[in-house]
Amino acid sequence: MILAHGLGGRSDLPVPLWLALYAGAAAVLVSFFALTALWKQPKLRGARAGLAWPRALERIADARATRIALRLLGLALFALFLVFAWTGPDDSADNPAAAWFYVWFWVGLVPLSVLCGPVWRLVNPLRTLSALFPGRRPVPRWGFFPAIAGLVAFLWLELVHPHSDSPRAIAVFVTAYALVHVVAGAVFGPRWFDRGDGFEVYSALIAALSPWGRRADGRLVLRNPLDGLRTLERERGLTPFVLVVLGSTAFDGLTRLPFWGEATRDGDRVLLGTAGLAAAIALTALAYAGAIHLTRPYLRRAVTGAYDTFAPSLVPIMVGYTIAHYFSFAVFEGQRGFGGGVDYTVVSAAAIAFVQIAGIVAGHVLAVTSAHDRALGVLRGGYAKVGQYPMLAVMVLYTAVGIALVSGA
Repeated sequence: MILAHGLGGRSDLPVPLWLALYAGAAAVLVSFFALTALWKQPKLRGARAGLAWPRALERIADARATRIALRLLGLALFALFLVFAWTGPDDSADNPAAAWFYVWFWVGLVPLSVLCGPVWRLVNPLRTLSALFPGRRPVPRWGFFPAIAGLVAFLWLELVHPHSDSPRAIAVFVTAYALVHVVAGAVFGPRWFDRGDGFEVYSALIAALSPWGRRADGRLVLRNPLDGLRTLERERGLTPFVLVVLGSTAFDGLTRLPFWGEATRDGDRVLLGTAGLAAAIALTALAYAGAIHLTRPYLRRAVTGAYDTFAPSLVPIMVGYTIAHYFSFAVFEGQRGFGGGVDYTVVSAAAIAFVQIAGIVAGHVLAVTSAHDRALGVLRGGYAKVGQYPMLAVMVLYTAVGIALVSGA
């Protein structure tokens, strides 16, 4: 199965599970208390920060020829994928379309966005196709819910559908998804994709962690990735989207455990999988909402939208979980995209476990740093430390659960 990614068991860990859990939790706690002792004032400047690129490089990046080339590349790759998905063998072992979609595209969006910024916005073939029929109607005030709906549909296909590795099933999903968004883009214009396309929103969130960004004055700059996270504060309503991604990775880890196989052996796998995915997302969201509820008494009176206040801090956790759950999958199953077999000796189990745990811990440490800087600006004087305890507790919980799930414990 192309989607059988992640570590297979606890024995793959290079250290005992209890040691990994303690080390992960300790890293988060130590970083938090070091920050409270040394980081007394907000330091991150968001869209005002960054060292400008040389003008020559900026002109090349913004050139019409560059943008046209990226759009044509996106269209060519999209057409090639659809041809293979619709006309090739309906078997992921013989058809690279499944690997292209799940590994090269879905997993590949993470390194692409971190290294290159929001470049998918320029490559996105659906945005390019809809531009042929530019719409002028105002975008409905649905927030990010169209993007969330599209993302949930994709996650259901990937994690629940019994034939998720079928190139034909993938072709049906991608074609239907493309038609919906091309039509919406043709009616509402290119702004539809900023909030309606789940993959573009996902890429934009991750791109906030890129060292490359756009400053408030429009210049392309080299910046601290944590400053990039601060730019997300302008986008209210992103929190549910991030929580859906976090919850889905938790469910993905859950399905790799032995008890899940036993529970679904005699039951309706689709029904149980759908319920399990919904429950994992709901529990993740409840943990975050509970932390925000406990933080509210310490917020300054002028602060509004508390639920979205710390949402940008969840993005590093989202990226860390994605690395943890997809690293081995990308290394092994990504090889199928070249049309050959899989060499399972290219990386050791210990190396996989190290990357997984490092991804989770690093993501949480960055999240704690971002949340601490934000807390200094929104918590009332004298409560800057104690007011962060609820969110800290949730991050430690996420760390422990994430390490336990990738270990197969």
